[in-house]
Amino acid sequence: MRTQVAIIGAGPSGLLLGQLLYKNGIDAVVIERQTGDYVLGRIRAGVLEQVAVELLEEAGVSKRLKSEGLVHDGFDIAYDSDLLRIDLKKLTNGKTVTVYGQTEVTRDLMDARSEAGLKTVYCAQDVEVIDYDTSNPKVKYKLNGQVHEIECDFIAGCDGFHGVCRASVPKNAIKEYERVYPFGWLGLLSDTPPVQEELIYGNHADGFYLCSMRSSQRSRYYIQCALSDHVDNWSDDKFWNALKSRLPQNLAEQLVTGASLEKSIAPLRSFVAEPLRFGRMFLAGDAGHIVPPTGAKGLNLAASDIRYLSRALIEFYGEKSEAGINHYSQKALARIWKGERFSWWMSMLLHRFPENTGFDNKIQRTEFEYLASSEHAQRVLAENYVGLSYT
Repeated sequence: MRTQVAIIGAGPSGLLLGQLLYKNGIDAVVIERQTGDYVLGRIRAGVLEQVAVELLEEAGVSKRLKSEGLVHDGFDIAYDSDLLRIDLKKLTNGKTVTVYGQTEVTRDLMDARSEAGLKTVYCAQDVEVIDYDTSNPKVKYKLNGQVHEIECDFIAGCDGFHGVCRASVPKNAIKEYERVYPFGWLGLLSDTPPVQEELIYGNHADGFYLCSMRSSQRSRYYIQCALSDHVDNWSDDKFWNALKSRLPQNLAEQLVTGASLEKSIAPLRSFVAEPLRFGRMFLAGDAGHIVPPTGAKGLNLAASDIRYLSRALIEFYGEKSEAGINHYSQKALARIWKGERFSWWMSMLLHRFPENTGFDNKIQRTEFEYLASSEHAQRVLAENYVGLSYT
């Protein structure tokens, strides 16, 4: 098989890249080791920056997003019983975020790819990237016991943190930066109305919590838990009681509880690999970086990578210029590190760290009080939350 771009990974990064290339007349094949149902079954982020929404519009997959997505003008930060609203729209001259689940973004991209008759290979086993540092890269995989090989101009590694693309790079050619946080998030999904219309990020003596949603009738809640904890230790009642105890009283009284549709524990990590280009192979999304979900930047940074990469490839084929692909890694990493910084800052503000001393807790409280007293500080937070401008 021959294609122009071989995309490894059929998550939102790979599918979005494939859709943007298709819109510009560039041929791409997507290779995924899991089934489509498995990919759709992954519960992930749900807050889209305005620039991410605009990119989905550009890709032609925003119809359902526009009709079902929840546009938010702000969100709340709670510290114990104190509540601070961050007015995103006011602080950023009209910018907003949209709550629309990653699963739904993926579904829209899958449907668009299927309707266009574009090739996606699911259940590909033993995927290998070959000769990516030459002008003739190849991707090899097994499907139904048969070995297949794709010749291509470029390989896009959109295959996640545990994918084959980054793992194929020699250790001396890549540098990895990582911070692992000493706690996780226990998440619960339920068909219950959200406790309020906007998100609440909270810091409580018992730990962090987040009240989010997927729609006006489906809620997603999280509480900080120990890394050693297990989902089986948490009945629905135990989760709801823990969440209620952390919420300010007036919100706890409004909380509607119900049976969980899904419960899981996610570890928190900050991770960046440098560079993101190796010959004719590029890393994008979770293959190149991970952020703690506190700042809602994971999916948005993946979209940012794809914006830079798609434009670079479009420039290569349309203008015969390599400027974009030569600068992809530098441009993407500059924005990634800003997202990493913001996610780290939000995580430090909102979580109770096991090693915190009384001094640390006082500093954390003072940070919240400063934020509450300074419109400038709130503007910096808001600017990062809605999404920084592209350079």
